[in-house]
Amino acid sequence: MKRRRPTLIAALTLTATAALTLSACGSEDDGPAKSEDKIAGADTGSTTPSASPSPSQTSAGSRPEITFPADAKNVFEGGTGDAKKDAVLKDSSLAVNAVDEAIFKGSTGTKALGYYNTEKALSSSITYVQGYIDDNDTWTGVTRYFNRRVTFSGEDQAYVTYCSDESKSYIKNKKTGKVDRSAATADSYVLYNTKLAKNAAGVWQTADIASHRGDKACQP
Repeated sequence: MKRRRPTLIAALTLTATAALTLSACGSEDDGPAKSEDKIAGADTGSTTPSASPSPSQTSAGSRPEITFPADAKNVFEGGTGDAKKDAVLKDSSLAVNAVDEAIFKGSTGTKALGYYNTEKALSSSITYVQGYIDDNDTWTGVTRYFNRRVTFSGEDQAYVTYCSDESKSYIKNKKTGKVDRSAATADSYVLYNTKLAKNAAGVWQTADIASHRGDKACQP
């Protein structure tokens, strides 16, 4: 079964990675685990999604608008109640949405992709999106992101961990319209560790990312 996201989008060369993973597994106050391959979603049950931006929502100022097709959606759950941390989570979710928008548009040159992603995260995202373009693929369904947590390192650097539930998102071939609705497995859940840096415009850009598919920290 083809996964919507690679097992490792980029190598997160950070000594903080292990600490973030442990924090995601053992703390209720810190950020979530980090998922990777797909962006599939699942029923949220009694969990109430946060006010994270929808794919079609335009951010303030000159930030680029991100649009999704009607049959695809990313759901970002949870918030911290802390303005600074929530600003990081907002831009983190927009970085994820920007990658998916590039897939939907079949282009690695979208404005949002390089606006919310930089350095290793940007180069690996471009490679990842190009893989979809080459295969004439896209995706459909809902991907749920949860257990999102933020840790700061100084004023302009942060680490975000989160999980993704890809059990309800599926690969779709653009040419044939065929959707691969393979049954969900433990690999439908992914743990992500990301590094973000605040640029001169005040945007928290994702600079590096690593993921672990099937991580127990994200299993239901």
